[in-house]
Amino acid sequence: MAAIRSYGVGDFGAIYDICLKTGDAGRDASALYRDLRLIGHVYAGPYGALEPESCFVVEDEQGVAGYIVGARDTYSFEKKTEREWWPELRARYPEIGEGSRDARMIRLIHHPTRTPRAINEPYPSHLHINLLPRLQGKGWGKKLIDHWLDAMRGSDSSGAHLGVGLSNERAVRFYGAYGFRQIAREKDVLVLGISFS
Repeated sequence: MAAIRSYGVGDFGAIYDICLKTGDAGRDASALYRDLRLIGHVYAGPYGALEPESCFVVEDEQGVAGYIVGARDTYSFEKKTEREWWPELRARYPEIGEGSRDARMIRLIHHPTRTPRAINEPYPSHLHINLLPRLQGKGWGKKLIDHWLDAMRGSDSSGAHLGVGLSNERAVRFYGAYGFRQIAREKDVLVLGISFS
């Protein structure tokens, strides 16, 4: 039987693994990267390291099979990652000029996305959620989001946003059915928001 619980320091490796195993629009991205930790460095690690109180995992009898990570205050979190997360990774991963997925992740390490004020002010919190296939389609995505949004409301956030690739049609449908609405579009990524008021 699966259950949601608060993130613990021992879950750090699991969220990296799940990030990779779902990193190709919900499918396993292991064959797409030479460095299998790169995608986790960008989309999972900073949350577990710098804002664990905003992270939750779902665990079944086989172990951690999904997570929701995020930040209550995106503006403050981006400043914190600039001070405490990216510098060591920038030293470890110099930029490379090729067009590979590794190069694109390394570019994000050196030039992370900054959330515009027009999104941050009404939707200050943001999230990333991933589930391994064994828990997909069983209601755990909704349960994780319910749990996380309740935590953000409890910390006086006024709303939350997330980014989802247009190619991930299943996720776009899921978030729309949940109640997220499009608030911006950046090339092939939709930015979706939900208000708590």
